[in-house]
Order: sequence, then structure tokens, then C-alpha cells
Amino acid sequence: MAQPTRYVLTSQDTDINHVMNNPMNLALMLKQAFLNVPTRTSSLMSTSAAGIGSSGKVFLGVSIELPGLPLDHSIHAEQFLIANLSLNSERQLTHLALSPDGYNFNSPCSYCRQFLNEIQEASSIKILIKDTSMNEAGRFETLETLLPRRSSFIHPLLLEPRDNKLTLLYPEYVGVTCADHERCNHLKCKALAAANRSFSPYTKNPSGVALLDKLGNVYRGWYMETVTYGLSLGPVQAALVDFVARGGTEFDTIVQAVLVEKKYALVSQEKTTRMILKKISNGNCVINVFHCGLPVDEQLKIVMKDIAKGGF
Repeated sequence: MAQPTRYVLTSQDTDINHVMNNPMNLALMLKQAFLNVPTRTSSLMSTSAAGIGSSGKVFLGVSIELPGLPLDHSIHAEQFLIANLSLNSERQLTHLALSPDGYNFNSPCSYCRQFLNEIQEASSIKILIKDTSMNEAGRFETLETLLPRRSSFIHPLLLEPRDNKLTLLYPEYVGVTCADHERCNHLKCKALAAANRSFSPYTKNPSGVALLDKLGNVYRGWYMETVTYGLSLGPVQAALVDFVARGGTEFDTIVQAVLVEKKYALVSQEKTTRMILKKISNGNCVINVFHCGLPVDEQLKIVMKDIAKGGF
């Protein structure tokens, strides 16, 4: 379910028609975004992103450094943008612009090129390149040009709709969940709904996080995996994208969180989630973890498929 956000521009926004008529105007939109989007980094490596979705909406992204934590926990502007697309059920990215200053436009970093490659028809994404020191007017290059020998093991379905069909384990202890997980505001229901949208084709360990701030606002995000593993976006970082995109300001206003993941996950998000939220909330966040799994009938379907393939 799409969320209202200033990081998504629609036909009601005055500047978007200029971009749709001429994607090169993404440069002007991103320059304007620098004036309206608060900086989320303490280093000199801040980057902003703007992209056009197949629906005609324009999506923004910013790089986020988590206070007090190493940079490898940071969120790249490209990751923010892709998470923003996913959170708003946008299935395709057609054009992308990335800039550290609103004047020069760079190609995505090597990790993020592979992350973008997890999107359907990624090779045709057009990326704005412009170097003012060389008096360039600007041009678009495709991701295929910038990533000529991409991995052959990818599952380019990151933005595709999915239902992982997970349910919470031990309902007699954790309580029942609502029938419509997307529309209710119970944290465990939101986190379960997020886990069911998680993209984890390589490790098969989907997970989701829901956050609650002091004002009662609920945010959610899900694990988004990439074949390069190291730049997979964790569920807590994805939820922080939702927090920032919908106007969240200080991370220490986050007071509750729920993580939903598989009980015996080979890739568990629990320790990382606890560490990040404890640090950025100044210890103000109460964190609960619930485990999930497939219902028996779905497990039987998988067994029957394996039998049909000769797996037993």
C-alpha cells in the first residue's frame, strides 16, 4: 500500500511534467531537491537520487548515515530510491540521476549497479552522466553499458509483487494477527506483512520490520537481497527509509520495533536490528522479535513439487 510522502512526486506536482516531457530535467529536479531534502550524512559523501518510475511518478532518494555506527551500515542513495520504489509498489525504473551537489551527475557505485540489476528490465535503465569540469551537457547511458558483464545468477524480481505466505509461529503465545495485515497498525501485523513482501531469493530468509514513533506513526520495511550479498538492504534500514520518506526527523523518536523472521534463519537479522535501533534511538526503543514460517499446507506443496522434480 503506497504511503503519502514528499519523496514521491506525482502529476499533481508542478515540476513533474517538465521531467516527463524531457527526462534530462531530472537534473533540475534533483538540484531543487537539494534545497528541500535535509542532509542525512555527517561525512562529505552525501548523495541524492531521482528516478522516473514506469507509472510516471518521480521518486527521490538520499544517502543516510546512521549516527554512531560504521559506514557499512549506511544506506546508499540508490538503495533508498529502490526501497522507495518498492514501498510504493512501483514495478519499474526507467531513468535515474545521482548527484553529490546538484550539478555533477555520476554513475551508481559498483555495488549499487548490481542492486539495480535485481530489477526487471534493468539493462534498459537510463542513467544521467554529467561532469561540469569537462563542460559536458549531460547524456544518458544504460545500466547495461555501465555493467556489461552482470552476474548470471540474478533473480530480477525485486520490485515484483510477492506474498511469501508466512504466518507467525506459536499464535497461542504471541496472539492472533489481523486478517488485513497491510491496513492494521499493530506492529507485529505490519512486520509480518513486510516479511511477506521481502525479496530473498538467494538465502531464502525473508524478514520484515515495523517501527513506531512517539507520535504513533507506524513505518515498515523488508529485507531486499542482492546477489552481491554485501549490499543487501536489511529490513531495519528499509523501515528507516520509510521513516525518512514520510517525514520522520530524529531517530531517537522511534520507541518501539518488531522484527519478524524465520525461527532458524540461516541469515538472522535480530542482532543487527537490535544493535542499530539501540544505537540510533539512544536506547529508547523497545524491540520485540517474532518468528514466522510457512503453514503446513504450503510446506506440503513444496514437498510435492520436489517429489515431482525427482528431489526425493
